[in-house]
Amino acid sequence: MIKKFLPVLFLLIGVGVGAAAALFLGFGPVSNTEKTSEHRSAPEELEPMTEFEFVKLSNQFVVPVVKDKQVSALVVLSLSLEVKPGTTEAIYALEPRLRDGFLRVMFDHANMGGFDGSFTSSDTLDILRTALREVAQSEFGSDVSDVLIVGIVRQDV
Repeated sequence: MIKKFLPVLFLLIGVGVGAAAALFLGFGPVSNTEKTSEHRSAPEELEPMTEFEFVKLSNQFVVPVVKDKQVSALVVLSLSLEVKPGTTEAIYALEPRLRDGFLRVMFDHANMGGFDGSFTSSDTLDILRTALREVAQSEFGSDVSDVLIVGIVRQDV
């Protein structure tokens, strides 16, 4: 009989200790007006400090990985740019030049072994992302704040 009573006793003691701790630390019940004011203030806290637009580049990038003078794998990347509002049209107008610069960076990255082994590690992708951002900012200046790698796949041949 005591074995059945002990879990209930421990539950009651735990609830009591928890309630006492809440009162001691000042966590009392929240009134309806406090709930309403907290609810109303939450969206203000979530507003972004700066607005950006995201421009998804129209086609994926296909980068060959060459070993011993033969293609050993293909890496396919999808990129988006984080830009200031109103610059989307300018990005699309110069996309061929931007794609050329991005491909140069990706080919160099592949030739240095950047797509070998654990190519999706954050350190490896940060190197690639930084180089891509530098290319984009050389074309568009501070209108481009970041280059986002939104998809990456490696297919061994």
